[in-house]
Order: sequence, then structure tokens, then C-alpha cells
Amino acid sequence: MDFDPEIEGKDWTAAEQDLIVADYFDMLRTELAGGTVNKAARNRALQAVTGRKRGSIEYKHMNVSEALKRIGLPTINGYKPYSNIQDSLVDAIDRYLSSRPDALTVGPASEGDRFHEAGRLFVEPAPDLSNEAQPMRARMEALVRKFDPVERDLKNRKLGRAGEELIFSFEKHRLREAGCHELAEMVRWVSDDEGDGHGYDIESYSVSGQKRLIEVKTTTGDQRTPFFLSRNEERVSRERDEFRLYRLYDFLRTPRLFKLNPPLGASVVLETEVWRASFS
Repeated sequence: MDFDPEIEGKDWTAAEQDLIVADYFDMLRTELAGGTVNKAARNRALQAVTGRKRGSIEYKHMNVSEALKRIGLPTINGYKPYSNIQDSLVDAIDRYLSSRPDALTVGPASEGDRFHEAGRLFVEPAPDLSNEAQPMRARMEALVRKFDPVERDLKNRKLGRAGEELIFSFEKHRLREAGCHELAEMVRWVSDDEGDGHGYDIESYSVSGQKRLIEVKTTTGDQRTPFFLSRNEERVSRERDEFRLYRLYDFLRTPRLFKLNPPLGASVVLETEVWRASFS
């Protein structure tokens, strides 16, 4: 789709931008809860209020998808992310999220829900390592810094624990399906039993009995959402060939998984984000 945001000859007002963003998040909440969204009806309602055309409103919704993708949040199915976001729309998204921080901490609805079913976990190839940085306008860069997906996912303990629980169940299920029942019983959720500090979360095995040390990283965003890697985790990935990084994404819909093997630098760009300061 190729829409011109200014085709109607006048800039969008702040009030109109706020309506677009609020409508988007309302549809997203409905969709994530398993409900059905009538996008055509919602679009007509916005046309009636704003006097804008159908295509112009769709363009704005697609712009919101692009912004949410950048900050590691789920997006509405059917509104493919569309770049070239206007600063005024970024401002509207900032206003919405700043006044409603709960929209940033979406997580699994409850224990034992559909997100924890190991049999429904899709395993896919890891995304390619891109040598080209995605360009962003300064205002979009500021929004990403303010609502940093790396920091947010790191602090979302409920999300992280749910991801670990899913992988723990997935590994046991995988080994049982392969007939390796004894190995399945040996799978350990190390971070739950002994706490963080090992540099990995799950101790599992290949079907041939080789140990696997699995660090789980979970996000509600897409497969290219960046993630935090501690110094200890990075060290273990270098020192232990058994290390595996399991990246869970799109966690609120149908969780998907890809795996990274050492050396991690061959698959992702590792950047120093935190500095340790001392006096010796």
C-alpha cells in the first residue's frame, strides 16, 4: 500500500493524531485478548470524526505499527509496518505511552494459558545479521531511547519467567517425543532452582545425551527486537560450547523461537551498553 499522508492538503492536528493512536491501541488490546477487530468499521468511525479518507487513516495505522516494532511491542495483524513516520505522530505515541505505562508492560494473561503450551512453539531460523542500520529520524530515535525495549524486557520479570517456563516444558517435551524419557527427567530449570548467576537458565540435553546450557531471552516484539546479554552470559557463551541462546518472540500471540550457537558475535552485533565503574 502506498498512501500519501498529506494527500488531503492539510496537516493532521494533534487531536487527530491522538485519536489514531488511541484507536490503534484499543484494537491491539482486543486482538491480543483473542477478540475480532472490524478494521473497516473502525476506519469509518475515524473518517466520520476526522473527515480524513480511508487510505490516509490506514497509512497512519501502518505508521504506528512501525513505531511499535521499533520499541519492541506487538503490532496489529494486517497493518504492515510502514516507515517514514511523521514527528507529530511520534509525539502522539509518546503522549499515549507516557500517560499509560501499562501499555508498555504487556505480559502473559495468567499462568497456564495458551502461551505455555510447549507443543505450540514454532522453531524458526534465526534472522540474518544485517550490515545496514535501519535509518531513523531523530524524533523516532528519541522515542526508542525513552521506551527502550532492551531495558523494558529485562525488567519484566513476569515475562522473563514465563519464557523460561515455556522453554523448560518445551525441552522436556522435545526429549520425550524423541523417546529420551530419562534425559527428559534430567532437564533442570536452574535459574528457578538456584537463582540467577550461572549465565544460563535451563540445563537440558541433545537426543544423543550432550548437555545444553540454555539462556532464554523473551520479548513480545518481533524477531529483530534487541535484547540484553549480561557480562556473565557472554562469558559463558565463549567458554562453554554447550551454551545455546533461545530467543522467544511474539510471545503474546503464538510464541516463536530461534536458537543461536556460539560464537554469538557471528549472529548478532554485540555492543557495550553498561559500564562498570570502580576505584581499583
